[in-house]
Amino acid sequence: ERMREILDPGREIVDPHHHLWPNGRRDRYALAELYDDLRSGHDVVQTVFVECGASYRSGGPAHLRPVGETEWVAEAARASACAEAPGPGPEIAGIVAFADLSLGDLVPEVLDAHEAAGDGRFRGIRHAIARGDHRPGTENDPGPARAGLAHEDPFQAGVRLLGTRGLTYESWHYHYQMADFIAVATSAPDTLCILDHFGTPVGVGRYRAQREEIFAQSKRDMAAAAALPNVVAKLGGMAMADSGFGWDGREQPVTAEEFAAAQREYYLHAIDCFGTDRCMLESNFPVEKVSVSYRVLYNAFKLITADFSEADKDALFSGTARRVYRLPPASRSK
Repeated sequence: ERMREILDPGREIVDPHHHLWPNGRRDRYALAELYDDLRSGHDVVQTVFVECGASYRSGGPAHLRPVGETEWVAEAARASACAEAPGPGPEIAGIVAFADLSLGDLVPEVLDAHEAAGDGRFRGIRHAIARGDHRPGTENDPGPARAGLAHEDPFQAGVRLLGTRGLTYESWHYHYQMADFIAVATSAPDTLCILDHFGTPVGVGRYRAQREEIFAQSKRDMAAAAALPNVVAKLGGMAMADSGFGWDGREQPVTAEEFAAAQREYYLHAIDCFGTDRCMLESNFPVEKVSVSYRVLYNAFKLITADFSEADKDALFSGTARRVYRLPPASRSK
């Protein structure tokens, strides 16, 4: 890897989006692996775990099986807050869990169970509406959602329920589903809705030759989403293979300068639409590791925002995430 010094090393970072995968998976990414990345030089002081289908309960009612993930992550979070093992290091201060929000009267039971399992860290639900384009020639991940989910009345009611409990809703989806996400957020004006990964502009398969057209539409869609006061944006996630920048297949890893040059306009446009008080810079690790190291990724973020004011940098790198996820002050730095 072509390394360079850490830029702005004293910049406090709250990483609002990472995953954990347990033992038994070939691509294990538990607390030790997370810390290998978080301790690579940047001053990461807190993180937020986001659901990824890990460590579900193997038995019991199907609607409660995702609570097993919260139980497992809460155990890791307690370890992250302990100086002995494997600390000291950044604390997993928030947990975004999964619940099937379309289950009607069962949803409150699931939310109660996550609350009980989360050890004070449960902050919201991600029920992704991502659905692959199933036409021939499309190579992006098929996604977990069924067709039409975003427009189903029970699902939208579940999103509204989150707002009554002070919980966030967030979605992973593709660029051609931005109207669906906007419909969900519009249906739940009292729920804080979080847009993940720029709406994942796809750059593989039939979309490979359409980057400029897709970016032009994405800019319009980001502006439309930003017009809704209950929407905030996580900026990151575009080093995934689906985005088509090709860094996952390179022999020489991408540099921070190359990353910033390729994606700067996406970030600057989103920030212009939402404002720094409604944007958070995210790692989406370990998914992004196929293309970029943690050290290089956050150096790229710092290059993109180099001309911003100190207050705006504080919001993007830590303040917005801490406010949106209602995180306590960090107990320690790295």
